[in-house]
Amino acid sequence: MLSLHWPWILLLWPLPLLVRRLLRPAAATPTAALRVPFIDRLQRLPTRPGAAIGSPAIRWSLLCWTFFLLATAQPLWRDRAAPLPVTGRDLMLLVDISGSMRQADFEREGAPIDRLSLVKEVAGAFIDHRHGDRLGLILFGQRPYLRAPLTHDHEAVKALLEAAEVALAGEYTAIGDAIGMAVKHMRDLPARSRALVLLTDGDNNSGQLDPRQAAAIAAGYGIRIYTIGIGRQDVPAPNPYGLWSTEGAARFNREVLKKVAAITGGRDFHALDTDALRRVYTRLDELEPALGAPIPLQYWTPLYPWPLAASLVTSALLLLRRSMAGNAGA
Repeated sequence: MLSLHWPWILLLWPLPLLVRRLLRPAAATPTAALRVPFIDRLQRLPTRPGAAIGSPAIRWSLLCWTFFLLATAQPLWRDRAAPLPVTGRDLMLLVDISGSMRQADFEREGAPIDRLSLVKEVAGAFIDHRHGDRLGLILFGQRPYLRAPLTHDHEAVKALLEAAEVALAGEYTAIGDAIGMAVKHMRDLPARSRALVLLTDGDNNSGQLDPRQAAAIAAGYGIRIYTIGIGRQDVPAPNPYGLWSTEGAARFNREVLKKVAAITGGRDFHALDTDALRRVYTRLDELEPALGAPIPLQYWTPLYPWPLAASLVTSALLLLRRSMAGNAGA
């Protein structure tokens, strides 16, 4: 497909005609007479009126000017577009928003911060680095909810994560059901690399599916699971009677998360503070490296040498014609 990089250059085409029309020849001024012995021969030479618009000289000049403008406008031939460079990875983020995520046992710049707010900040930075991947988001508590299907619209995923609220999906934690929902949405995808990033601060105390059974199903579809356990193992959590207590409460169970990661060929992490959580997501970038910012590749072939060569040839022919005309007149 032919296109011009600077098509507005062609608007200059009438410029020589406007200059010729607006600029009148200089008025003749009297000068001193020059005596020559061959005045008779000079008086017998035919006078040559100024070239008219339709004269061959003007047409050749305009043709040369047209070729020059075409070359300056940068004609380009667009070739077949290359595919966008993407990693082919599908990453589903599973974020725990159960009641225990309201615990403010982390710090940011010396001030206490609750777990979910910190996760939003650190996971949001992780989303910003995943150029070229498709990301999805599942929020889970007592039940899992698909908030964002896999998409290249990372800003939408980040906005939905920012809008998450503690206990919006219930006070308890259904890790197995969240994994099962993620597998359901990813099992038929043709991606070369599919992975889940599961973040939780509690044990599986709700739902129908055991996390290890869900991990075995995910492994059958070639889906890796990276687990992140945050907070201490003895923080208060809701017990079966709905009361918050450290006695008999469902605590963070790292052994389960380690087993889930091992079954699927992933890795497990445990973050006790803010810096540790940031390092976890940095490590995830290394384990599942992103390609970098996608660049649409479009190949263009420059065509300006052809009209430029035509302009030079036309100029040479015009000069040659004038030179021959001058010799004939002499």
